[in-house]
Amino acid sequence: MNFIWPTMLWLLLAVPLLVGGYVWLLRRRKKTALRYANLALVKQAMGKSAAWRRHVPPALLLLAVIVLLLASARPAAVITLPSQQETIVLAMDVSGSMRAADVQPNRLVASQAAAKAFVAELPRSVRVAVVQFAGTAAVVQPPTHSRDDVYAAIDRFQLQRGTATGSGIVLSLATIFPEAGIDLSQITGQKAMPPGPNDKPKPEFTPVEPGSFSSAAIIMLTDGQRTTGPDPLEAAKMAAERGVRVYTVGIGTKDGETIGFEGWSMRVRLDEDALKAVANLTRADYFYAGTAEDLKKVYQGLSTRLVVEKKETEISALFAVFGALLVAAAAALSVAWFGRVA
Repeated sequence: MNFIWPTMLWLLLAVPLLVGGYVWLLRRRKKTALRYANLALVKQAMGKSAAWRRHVPPALLLLAVIVLLLASARPAAVITLPSQQETIVLAMDVSGSMRAADVQPNRLVASQAAAKAFVAELPRSVRVAVVQFAGTAAVVQPPTHSRDDVYAAIDRFQLQRGTATGSGIVLSLATIFPEAGIDLSQITGQKAMPPGPNDKPKPEFTPVEPGSFSSAAIIMLTDGQRTTGPDPLEAAKMAAERGVRVYTVGIGTKDGETIGFEGWSMRVRLDEDALKAVANLTRADYFYAGTAEDLKKVYQGLSTRLVVEKKETEISALFAVFGALLVAAAAALSVAWFGRVA
């Protein structure tokens, strides 16, 4: 545990003063009691248990003061909480290399089945978007709570030429931040149009800590072999500057296989280095899926990570509530034992 405002801990130096003041009050009360002619009557009136009972409420109050002073320093601890991520973007490779059958029945069909199983396990409060990429990228399903719409979008995939992994990341970011004015000219191949007189000014962008944006995440499934489009590492830097994590899933075997597509053939291998680099830049994780069963396990693990996560969280409220309960307990005992609060 650490403290966001550690300088407030200096207030704990007042605790010894409070203890000293309490001791002084006890001695003063003792001197007052000595004025009675018959001390036996005083002891009889107080009772045997009053000697220790009278110290319990002040001790609880002192403990409450300590706890509340700690709360003022804003304590923080790493605890397990439900994830605040409300939008998941599935960026899925539909390039010709996904035709390879090293993952049965082939990479594309296996990825579609695993993706739909993953979506089915997400909480209903999470919106899901689907971005497909090959030589270019396209949003085939904007963020939605409808699982049926997501399934239909995944089923509509058609294989295309080229693999632009960077385009998939950039378009996923534009889907998460539609008002951020992210430049999509590298994806569309068209030059960005100058702003018109009625256009809203582009919002000023300030980089944040990588992995700090907890309201959305990108899950990119691909064999990682980029052939066109923007550099995926540059796209990953864009995601990192916006705090968005990009979880990468590598599908296919490391040896790969030779496939034919529309009159040409090529050797397709899994490029793990590129996918690991993207995940590392964005403070996310890379997962390897060599078989269809591995792919299902990967998505099951991702679901767990996205629904529950460990993160550093301020717990001042817990300290404040505990301090308030101690004050209430001290007051209740004082009334029960002595008929008064103070």
